Amino acid sequence: MAGGITDTGEPYSPYVGLVYMFNLIVGTGALTMPKAFATAGWVVSLTLILFLAFMSYMTTTFVIEAMASANAQLRWKRREQEEVNDNESPSDYSDDEVIIRGRSEPLEARPILSIQRGGSPGDHFDIVERVEMGQMASMFFNKVGVNMFYICIIIYLYGDLAIYAAAVPISLMEVACGNHSCSAGNVKYNDTDSCWGSVKRKDAYRVFLSIFTLLLGPFTFFSAQKTKYLQILTSVMRWVAFSMMIVLALIRIGKGKGAGHPPVAEISGIPNLFGVCVYSFMCQHSLPSLITPISDKRRVGSLVVADYSLILAFYSLLSFTAIFCFDSGSLRDMYTLSFTDSCDVLDVPALRYFLGLFPVFTISTNFPIIAVTLRNNWKTLFHRDGGTYPWVVDRVAFPLITLVPPIVVAFCTHDLESLVGITGAYAGTGIQYVVPAFLVYLSRRHLEPVVGRDAVNKHRSPFRHTFWVAFVLLWATSCLLFVTANIVLTETKN
Repeated sequence: MAGGITDTGEPYSPYVGLVYMFNLIVGTGALTMPKAFATAGWVVSLTLILFLAFMSYMTTTFVIEAMASANAQLRWKRREQEEVNDNESPSDYSDDEVIIRGRSEPLEARPILSIQRGGSPGDHFDIVERVEMGQMASMFFNKVGVNMFYICIIIYLYGDLAIYAAAVPISLMEVACGNHSCSAGNVKYNDTDSCWGSVKRKDAYRVFLSIFTLLLGPFTFFSAQKTKYLQILTSVMRWVAFSMMIVLALIRIGKGKGAGHPPVAEISGIPNLFGVCVYSFMCQHSLPSLITPISDKRRVGSLVVADYSLILAFYSLLSFTAIFCFDSGSLRDMYTLSFTDSCDVLDVPALRYFLGLFPVFTISTNFPIIAVTLRNNWKTLFHRDGGTYPWVVDRVAFPLITLVPPIVVAFCTHDLESLVGITGAYAGTGIQYVVPAFLVYLSRRHLEPVVGRDAVNKHRSPFRHTFWVAFVLLWATSCLLFVTANIVLTETKN
């Protein structure tokens, strides 16, 4: 995710890219969004999600522009090396100088257009090599900036793993401990209620978390790769589940049996809604592996607009049907569990079990991938040129510091809404707003003296004025201050 230049991968059409991007963005965050909507109020939620979708779209265009700039930088470096090799023969000037219009200039001061061997200026900005976010940070940031980037993405991945580690045992606990017969009615449980005899629900949760850790934790010590067919299977399951929840909620509302009466606005719910929405629109860190294989990149801009429009419509439909179908008190942190509690909405036991266990199948396939990615980012952060890690550090220490912290967090709390909100509000703000803004700003400054003013980045963001970069950074800072102040005031009142 944050490594260097990797294989581009098999090319695919823009339409396939649209589907991949949709599947990448729509994930666990979507399941926590209905509860966040109900807590913040429907008007506030609609306004905030519209604005945050716009902000996420803007920073996505920033990352795509930075990817094109990174490709241009790599081409310039290669041509620079070729020029040095060509000039190694005896001449009137040194290896690090070339004669331009009768005067001697350092090679690095020459515009890329002066050393090209054909092709239009825009060709330099073709995105043909997959340059991951970490490599872009190394190209355009200073040492402090690179370290801050890796720290930010590591914290975000820790939050991701903690969310996954809590979501699966919660779903298993609810299915194993709940009474899913329709004769039971809507029963609210708490952690101290019995699950199996003297075993309490919170103990059952920890048992399932231990099993989850023992089964999936070992993958952190090896390499893990999500296969194409596994990806297809999880995608199909996800869309069957999401479609089922939307249709069932619409049917109940259409029959006039909707129990939801959400407030118009609740200011206290805004900080958590902000974090959930940021987390739910996260894709910036995976754009290089998603955009680079697209065969016809002339339509990338339209692809991104279409994806964000579809995702915004989907999130709105899922959340609004939920808050008007269910009473806010019966909405669960994990939306799928709201259906396992209500026979009024779904009275088929097999389907209720399917929705209850749906997060188990989809999230379990992602956990090893995220864990290996986090482990590799730890290695990159501490890597020094020419150095290698001892076997114990490489094979034991790094996997352990990857696996232990999120599992400990999941043992301490299974408040998914808070986990998603905090991860999105802090680390998510850095990855989605701060890093893309600095990447695009510094890449522009870095390449202008190199490529010359006449070269135009054909993948440049529509938000090309520096004002938009400053606006994103100001927005990110304001949000962090607001969320932090709200958390401090809430804890003070308690």
